[in-house]
Amino acid sequence: MIARLLIALAGLMGAAGVALAAASAHGADASRLASASAMLLFHATAILACVALLARGLLHGGIGLIAAFGFVSGAALFAGDLTLRQYAGHSLFPMAAPSGGTLMIVSWLAVTLAAVLPKPNP
Repeated sequence: MIARLLIALAGLMGAAGVALAAASAHGADASRLASASAMLLFHATAILACVALLARGLLHGGIGLIAAFGFVSGAALFAGDLTLRQYAGHSLFPMAAPSGGTLMIVSWLAVTLAAVLPKPNP
């Protein structure tokens, strides 16, 4: 069930990433949207990879799940903040984009940890 949720969230992120890429290609001064699009698309793929690696037993389960949900949260904060700035002229909240970026970095480090730690014995 959790894997399906992550796959669905990755699908939504991918769709939003493509939509923002189109908006950035057709909008004036839309560099923020291009950055938001890239983060959504890259991390949607990372989420799918985490789900696949977890299913194959190649990542420590708990840490791998934390990393995947960190990608969702971090990309949503980052892209949401940049998109809101573009269209509404204000941020989501102070430091939202940097917080999202930091969360994505920490999530990548969590993937690293999940790959090197042994899986707990059942």
